[in-house]
Amino acid sequence: MRIGIPRALFYYQFFPFWKSFFEQLGHEVVLSSPTNKDIVKQGLELCVDDACLPIKVFHGHVASLKDKVDIIFVPRIISIEPREYICPKFLGLPDMIKNSVPGASQILDVELNLYKGKSNMLNHVLNLGKILNINQSRVLFAYYKAANALRQFEAMMIKNSAFPQDVMDKKQYIMKGPCHKVGANKLKVLLLGHYYNIYDDYISMDLIRKLRKQNIQLITSEMVTRREIQEGIKKLSKDMFWTLGKKTIGTAFYYLENKKVDGVIHVASFGCGPDSLVGELLERSIKKHYKVPFLYLNLDEHSGEAGFNTRLEAFLDVLEGRSYIENNISAHG
Repeated sequence: MRIGIPRALFYYQFFPFWKSFFEQLGHEVVLSSPTNKDIVKQGLELCVDDACLPIKVFHGHVASLKDKVDIIFVPRIISIEPREYICPKFLGLPDMIKNSVPGASQILDVELNLYKGKSNMLNHVLNLGKILNINQSRVLFAYYKAANALRQFEAMMIKNSAFPQDVMDKKQYIMKGPCHKVGANKLKVLLLGHYYNIYDDYISMDLIRKLRKQNIQLITSEMVTRREIQEGIKKLSKDMFWTLGKKTIGTAFYYLENKKVDGVIHVASFGCGPDSLVGELLERSIKKHYKVPFLYLNLDEHSGEAGFNTRLEAFLDVLEGRSYIENNISAHG
């Protein structure tokens, strides 16, 4: 069976797991193309207006796959960490797809809910196995292989300061060793945001490539350990139950407290409630306590690249100006 996986949303976190799992069961995994103008156009036409851009783009990816595969994997994601939640749109995504994308009736829709514990991942894969009519022992073997693939994927990003696509593409140019120990003269920028906002080159208007071209050393949440994120999140007066927001805040405070970055960029989707709160919290905290340049980039289908580039260039000019002053003007006058 050919199983389609849209190259969007949680693809950037879970693809190594899903790919390994389905292939171990003897199925062929087919990825949609990287996001492009046609995929975005299809998504905008099919999806409801009040959805955020990443959800609209996901619709476009599904539409691009529906005639190329036997079934499309669209999990019903409720929680990916114990005692935490993600955006409720992920819960309703399979229903949105079935009702909005003509011809996409063959959807592999299985609940993923780790709210009560990570052991529930086993229930997720066992339910997948039942739908695919695979015996339990094969499913369990595939699950352990897939879990190992995911662990290696996450470890590689932390060890090599690598982006998800670098690891999946097995690129060799990624930085070696912890990012804060490499290239002492490089400007270090914390790039924050949901996976599907910062790693989708089309949605993010090639942000990572543009920053790399300027010799900026980038740090993202995927390069940070759970312990470091937990250490950073302690700065909040109470716990945050949004998984992705918690990861963003924890990463930011960990690096800011340890003075390991020269600036912060937060990429968010217009209309995302959790993102708007996280962005506001970050901006206020940075202005009040940390005094480093902060750039908030809010993306939607109407975002223009000229204005985007102008704001990015102004941010980089501020970084370079501060760096010059710090490196060339004596503190003693």
